[in-house]
Amino acid sequence: MKNLEIVRDPSEVGLNSSRLAHLADHLNGYVADRRLSGWLTTVARGGDLCWVGRGGYRDRERLLPVTDDTIWRLYSMTKPLTAVAAMMLYEEGHFDLNDLAGRWIDELSEARVYVSGPASAPITVPAVEPVRIHHLLTHTSGLTYGFQNLTPVDELYRSMGYDLAYPEHVTLTDAVHDWCSAPLLFEPGSAWNYSVATDVVGRLIEIWSGQRLDEFIRTRVLDPLHMDDTDWYCPPDKLDRLAMLYAHHEGGATRFEAFAEAATRWPTLLAGGGGLLSTAHDYQRFMTMMLRRGELEGTRLLSSRTVALMTRNHLPGESDLRTFARDSFSEVGQSGVGFGLGMSVVTHQPTNRSLTSEGSFAWGGAASTYFWVDPVEELSVGLYTQLLPSWIYPIRREVQQLVYASLSD
Repeated sequence: MKNLEIVRDPSEVGLNSSRLAHLADHLNGYVADRRLSGWLTTVARGGDLCWVGRGGYRDRERLLPVTDDTIWRLYSMTKPLTAVAAMMLYEEGHFDLNDLAGRWIDELSEARVYVSGPASAPITVPAVEPVRIHHLLTHTSGLTYGFQNLTPVDELYRSMGYDLAYPEHVTLTDAVHDWCSAPLLFEPGSAWNYSVATDVVGRLIEIWSGQRLDEFIRTRVLDPLHMDDTDWYCPPDKLDRLAMLYAHHEGGATRFEAFAEAATRWPTLLAGGGGLLSTAHDYQRFMTMMLRRGELEGTRLLSSRTVALMTRNHLPGESDLRTFARDSFSEVGQSGVGFGLGMSVVTHQPTNRSLTSEGSFAWGGAASTYFWVDPVEELSVGLYTQLLPSWIYPIRREVQQLVYASLSD
């Protein structure tokens, strides 16, 4: 068992232990009234773990408590890992951010843009601006998600079987063909829309590297960072550690066993946008690598300049998601928040109305997980839980508020 070892006392790094206790009390309140089954939170400063809180159950009905080695579904917290993997290939010269995605994905070489009409008979026009690699990494490509239920293009994705879950036996190559054959929601680069774009990047990683996505991420990212409990499914010998999944129902968290079962099988579709499972220990190592600008314990994955490029706002005119998003769902608040290459970036603290420093980068997952890294305060914080969907409660902002209120320096 990999325990979460406290390296520094909170007081040594400018954090107040009694104030951090408020964070535990707050999250335990969610458990007490059954809005959450369980939770785990890590707080590190300067890359040193200084506080761990946990409460409730990884499986409430079996009375199995949350432990340090509990395995959580990352869902979209997979996206930053995939972005890092892609940028490692960028540093090796496999692509330029301005390259046309259609160079490798045939279906994007003559993309069309939705104009009007129902999903069954959409009216489209040829795209003026081609889909470029930077559009995919910033969710400005015009691709979408079926589960958003906002547009006829979303409906078209659902008609092909791509909703919250994907069709059985469909491979990543199959899915990319389906998504990229559908019309784009808008002209590439003209808006932001949360989408399957990171999954398309996962397919590009396969093409650029000549390896399956799982093989590349394992050998180039997970193994070098010693993220040994991070995988695309939960193997039989670790099943007892896997958190059960819960869904919001009538004000509480209800066991969602049918959906949870997917994590126990090796997937046919390797989803770089949401397929990984991990532990707090493993993801803390990823966060620390990003905080330290691409290096961890002598192992460098990316140059510091590449990490700096990834974690700055790439939206046109330094706009934020509130003004540039197309009524799209996001795993973070949109005011005062831009988007980098694979993750969100706080661009204006007063507009964001939070204590989070400008330049902090973050993302969350569908089961209400969340991470953020604050380079100004040298904070890296992970929240792990198991509730679908992620927008029911403002847990993420509450955790941020309580962590920053604990800073005593």
